[in-house]
Amino acid sequence: MSANTDQDESSSLPLLHCAASNATSQVAIVGSNLCPIESLDYEIIENDFFKQDWPARRRMQIYEYVFMKWTLCFLVGLIVGVIGFTNNLAVENIAGIKFVLTSNMMLSGKFMLAFVVFTASNLVLTSFASAITAFISPEAAGSGIPEVKAYLNGVDAPGIFSLRTLLVKIFGSIGAVSSSLHIGKAGPMVHSGACVAALLGQGGSKKYGLTWKWLRYFKNDRDRRDLVTCGSAAGIAAAFRAPVGGVLFALEEMATWWRDALLWRASFTTVIVAIVLRALIDVCLTGKCGLFGTGGLIIFDVMSRNTSYHLGDVPPVFLLGIIGGILGSLFNFLLEKVLRIYNLINQRGTGYQILLICSISISTSCLLFGLPWLASCQACPTAASEACPTIGRSGNYKKFQCPHGQYNDLASLIFNTNDDAIKNLFSENTDSEFHLSSVAIFFTTCFFLSIFSYGIVAPAGLFVPVILTGACYGRLVGMLIGSSSNLNHGTFAVLGSASFLGGSMRMTVSLCVILLELTNNLLLLPLIMLVLLVSKTVAEAFNGNMYDLIMELKGFPYLESHVEPYMRELTVRDVVTGPLQLFHGIEKVGYIVHVLKTMRHNGFPVIDEPPFSKSPVLFGLVLRSHLITLLKKKFFLPTPAPTDDAYKQFTADDFAKKGLGNGDKIEDIDLSEEEMEMFVDLHPFTNASPYTVVETMSLAKALVLFREVGLRHLLVIPKVSRRLTVMGILTRHDFMHEHILGLHPPLVQSRWTRLRFRFPLWNKIFQRKNSF
Repeated sequence: MSANTDQDESSSLPLLHCAASNATSQVAIVGSNLCPIESLDYEIIENDFFKQDWPARRRMQIYEYVFMKWTLCFLVGLIVGVIGFTNNLAVENIAGIKFVLTSNMMLSGKFMLAFVVFTASNLVLTSFASAITAFISPEAAGSGIPEVKAYLNGVDAPGIFSLRTLLVKIFGSIGAVSSSLHIGKAGPMVHSGACVAALLGQGGSKKYGLTWKWLRYFKNDRDRRDLVTCGSAAGIAAAFRAPVGGVLFALEEMATWWRDALLWRASFTTVIVAIVLRALIDVCLTGKCGLFGTGGLIIFDVMSRNTSYHLGDVPPVFLLGIIGGILGSLFNFLLEKVLRIYNLINQRGTGYQILLICSISISTSCLLFGLPWLASCQACPTAASEACPTIGRSGNYKKFQCPHGQYNDLASLIFNTNDDAIKNLFSENTDSEFHLSSVAIFFTTCFFLSIFSYGIVAPAGLFVPVILTGACYGRLVGMLIGSSSNLNHGTFAVLGSASFLGGSMRMTVSLCVILLELTNNLLLLPLIMLVLLVSKTVAEAFNGNMYDLIMELKGFPYLESHVEPYMRELTVRDVVTGPLQLFHGIEKVGYIVHVLKTMRHNGFPVIDEPPFSKSPVLFGLVLRSHLITLLKKKFFLPTPAPTDDAYKQFTADDFAKKGLGNGDKIEDIDLSEEEMEMFVDLHPFTNASPYTVVETMSLAKALVLFREVGLRHLLVIPKVSRRLTVMGILTRHDFMHEHILGLHPPLVQSRWTRLRFRFPLWNKIFQRKNSF
């Protein structure tokens, strides 16, 4: 990187803005907006104030600190549990009222009026979700999982955890999911959980006057990162009522750093979520929740506890995994191309963004209302477990246009929320209730609507649509196999969801546990694990997982866990470029102001030279935010001489990170000409023990150190002592492939690639289509 630029904050120009390879930059697409991004300071800044503050803490203060960690986890679990329940309650009632009104009109023979009401209600709900997202918080668009995952990797973007983002995420998700778009609320719940955790970790929202001093215990990014990890786990637990699955999801997919203490706190948080949900669902059992179901949040107790399978059932399950891997990779491939096209539309302005989502809403409504007319009516089964046809509520037997005593199986899937459709497909003893052609039509519809409904300017998740699509194709395979397998069609639907999840999201253990908690059937464990492993292995031969592809498209500088082989051929000296900006231990105020105004760097080496030392020596690293604090309080000296008065004017709290946001800016500080000629003693404010590496260290080893410790700056020092005490600073930017290969183009051939099938003709077509 430019010697000490903190262009750690970036990697590459977002791919959504360009079909060609990226140039390095400091921006990424956050939600639906192009925003500047920075890195987080997970390293403890060990300056003199920290060294005095930490030993001075009394035992009671340490107990308070530990107690506050657990208290905040409790509050996160409590709030996220309430949000998750409210979200589901609102969606079930809003969508339920819409479906009941439409069904009643259909029963009266007012088919055209039913279509108008159905389409108009969907359009109103969609317009509401897109309008509040586009005008109030564009950061709330999408699922939010890529943004949270990037944050936990050390990437900070403005607005992703603000109070307005949280509110828009909640209400926008309710509106969008209720509008019959094929999107889910699990991703938005993860983002909402992370928002709640981040806001509590910083003591509320200063911008809106909602601050609580007693919550401001977490004064560094490391503690807040751990709390956000717990929040993301709580989000999944609230979306699926899967506490163990939520913890494993945060561990397997979200978190870059993990430790035992975090495991305990994340588990505690998700347990609180489960207890809150159970208590609120018990209230619904009394019938006080309107059209909200009584079974659980998604798919609880829909499987037989006596599921049996034999060795002969393994080959069909293996085949299911192979097909799921192929379909999952195809889903990711098409999703990536559609997101590129959508971005070309979205970047034209807010009007085009809302026009796009309204067009998708109208098209979806027409498709969903028209498709059931293609299905033939079926006679109600004599031994049905519920009333047939279903009128005024969710169920397996929607009447639609059929005569009395018959039902439309395709309408039973379409005229329900996604959650209820999944429940219908997962249900046992329903092998004869859905026709092969209806399931095939519904699978095709779900597959493509899930792709085209994502990327809009509204909160939208992919978890539930993928589960629903997989359930359709799994049940379809079960119907084709027929009596040659001991597994019922509901079991095939569960395994189909597992295979499609594995093929698109590439997770294994967490997805397995989530599905087990959803179905409450531990007997399916071996089959689900098998189908997940097979589908993930097959899909890896084609492309990467869904969330990594989206992060790459958005331009987040995510540090992967693996090291590219060509990095072992380079030393850190090969990627550090000049000039390097240094400060002396006692520096002139005017020079500091000039550097801060002309450069965007966030960390500066501090050196001592004679007469303050016998020879030039690296004293440490000072942060931009700390320099701005010094200038703001005007702690200046008339002469360039060391002073001990700093400890009287400052405390460790003055340099603690106050919370999310950009903080103070150098442009806001007004200094007189006389003050510009004065001096500042930087020694007490400098981190005297920064991480350093010798210039001959391989780039691969430096990346491992940088990622595992969670650094923002890594100083490079010369191997041989000479006048140059520091050669440069490595930041996140320097480990990005685009930056390295831009400096050393011949190394492109040495880049590690997976064994994957390529389709050059498809890529040419889409690149030509997406480029200007």
